[in-house]
Amino acid sequence: MTDTVLSTVHAEPRPAPVAGLRVGTLEMDVPVELAPMAGITNTAYRRLCREFGTGLYVSEMITARALVERSEKSMRLIRHHPSETTRSIQLYGVDPVSVREAVTMLVAEDRADHIDLNFGCPVPKVTRKGGGAALPWKLGLFRSIVEAAVRAAGPLPVTIKMRKGIDADHLTYLEAARAAEGAGVSSMALHARTAADFYSGHADWSAIARLKETITSVPVFGNGDIWSAADAVRMVEETGCDGVVVGRGCLGRPWLFAELTAAFRARDGRITAAEAAAAARRPDLGQVAAAFRRHAELLVEFFESEERGCRDIRKHVAWYFKGYPVGGDLRADLARVESLAQLDDLLGRLDASQPYPGADAEGPRGRAGTPKRPALPEGWLRSRELEGDQRERLTEGEGDTSGG
Repeated sequence: MTDTVLSTVHAEPRPAPVAGLRVGTLEMDVPVELAPMAGITNTAYRRLCREFGTGLYVSEMITARALVERSEKSMRLIRHHPSETTRSIQLYGVDPVSVREAVTMLVAEDRADHIDLNFGCPVPKVTRKGGGAALPWKLGLFRSIVEAAVRAAGPLPVTIKMRKGIDADHLTYLEAARAAEGAGVSSMALHARTAADFYSGHADWSAIARLKETITSVPVFGNGDIWSAADAVRMVEETGCDGVVVGRGCLGRPWLFAELTAAFRARDGRITAAEAAAAARRPDLGQVAAAFRRHAELLVEFFESEERGCRDIRKHVAWYFKGYPVGGDLRADLARVESLAQLDDLLGRLDASQPYPGADAEGPRGRAGTPKRPALPEGWLRSRELEGDQRERLTEGEGDTSGG
């Protein structure tokens, strides 16, 4: 990566888009979205990514019921920095009433410009409550939630993110997509795995292509196994999808959004291939350290606590320095950092001139896990509609899973 690209940190806001993709009332400069990731996509990381490139940067998952109850954690997660000119919030809920009330609150208090609904989380504590990737199996409930959100949002665009289904025998994405299209969503995104897949194996991009063939009235975004800008462009070209959602591929690599921005602008003919190639150069160790330090600084600001911010940056150490010759002892010290002053001392010990290590710094990152049987409410798969007291039990068990 060039110094020019890295110097976009602290840059002035970019000009209005001249091309790209429309999602409801939103104009996207490039068709790139940051996937909501629990404990990752807080204000700090969204700001950092925006300093490198453009896109739609979505909050961590926030539980609708907890938001309506104004829990401290949820209220912190919906905060946006003034630089976040498109305020995107992802909601999770299993009750249409809670979702409607949460959206109504966000609109009435002018806290969002875009609302995304989570129907893709595979984590057991979410799916065992009938939420996330488990919910579209109950098609009537799914439709009710989406319709409630769209009505409450008014002119604000509502989008959905989902998975293929619960497992290979219980696929839901095409039926759910038709229902969401009918309910009036502005776009939809598909993580091309099932809940049972978790993050294992390879994403089934052919499912994204089938979804795009099925849904023609709103943009379709693809998600899964995008580790580079080349992967993102290839997904669009192979599946016909309108844009991409990037999750684990940007862990410890906020500069990926500079590469994505350049790649899609080149694809649109707004910059030359040479300009895109220049943006795709890889950072040396000093540039990585600078981005890591900036991330820590933003976390301290977000948590309003140096201790909490430094504690949170620890989990990012392995991602940022993947493949670089940092040394085991220094990595361990970084993973125990307690203050910004200590962090500065540790980063000062790095050989900043070490070049980009190539393939060792690339490819998959984050835990893939292994295929597993999804945790579901008792009797969930017996019917596509809610049975007996399932609705009551879902509402009672919703709880607060904001931020995962």
